[in-house]
Amino acid sequence: MSSLWNWGGKYFGYRRGDSLFTYSGVEAGRFRGEDVFGEDGRYLGELRNNNRLITNLSKRSKRSNSFTPRKTTAHVKYVDYVGYVMYLGYEDFPDPSEFEKKISACPGKFKIRLLPIEML
Repeated sequence: MSSLWNWGGKYFGYRRGDSLFTYSGVEAGRFRGEDVFGEDGRYLGELRNNNRLITNLSKRSKRSNSFTPRKTTAHVKYVDYVGYVMYLGYEDFPDPSEFEKKISACPGKFKIRLLPIEML
């Protein structure tokens, strides 16, 4: 597990295997090499400088496989770092709160619902 910050220095979360999680435990994306793709398969950004996430605007049209995001245990947010100067043609990686909104908009997405035997 490696901790990750966005290019502006805000703590994002961590990488476990090929998955990118926010510090609150929401799976925000999956890695394909250094590139990160969202649950719908759209390019979100890439990993630079070993622990920083940034979005390359010229890669916005890239696609990968979609997936169903997982929710895991949250952990205490690490302190933010000083941000780097933004490269031309790039923008900062999406804020972790954007992924929290997606999960809260679909509250049943991560719950198991048991049905009475009569309904099966």
